[in-house]
Amino acid sequence: MLKFPEKAFVGRNMPKEAFYKNLNLSSELKEKFVSDIKRISIEYKLSPDTLNLEKSGETSEILVLSIELKKQELDYRIVESIARQNAHKLLFLLKFQEQGQLALYYGKLYKTVWMPLTDLKLEARGLNLDSIWEGFIEQIALQENIIPSCDSLTIDEKLKKQDTILKLQKEIDKLERLSRSEKQPKKRFELFTRLQGLKKKLAEEKGE
Repeated sequence: MLKFPEKAFVGRNMPKEAFYKNLNLSSELKEKFVSDIKRISIEYKLSPDTLNLEKSGETSEILVLSIELKKQELDYRIVESIARQNAHKLLFLLKFQEQGQLALYYGKLYKTVWMPLTDLKLEARGLNLDSIWEGFIEQIALQENIIPSCDSLTIDEKLKKQDTILKLQKEIDKLERLSRSEKQPKKRFELFTRLQGLKKKLAEEKGE
């Protein structure tokens, strides 16, 4: 489970109806909000005071919202809408029975895989909330096997590189499937040539 200093704990439930009425949601999403979400609470308030940090940078506080679900399947547009329409930086803890998932919005919604709640870990690293928020983005959005945590790039550069690598890998997988099923030698050679070009680009992005 997530563990932050005791004085950062809030644990305040928020009435669902009052919560979603303040959001600009379509009728479809409002119905899903009511039918899929069991409970919403503010779990933690991370601020310079509650974390004993420097009062510097643009971020004044980060709220950790706990969303307990009635089923594990969720329309993530709900989470994205909450994040985009809230002035605070929000970290989401999604829970279903004994399973949990972390999510945050940074240009788009990023989330971890579902795992036992006891296995969820997130470190508040940094001297101010700006660096802690960036650390949350790295821990949730970046895949360690693609972008090493020690990489010297900025967070935006890392996310862009990761997106490029994932798109190249997806295209390579698609072309490899097409190549295996292609019977015509000429078309197979064309696919092979494209594959080699994409694999070269992928190796360059990975620095291999």
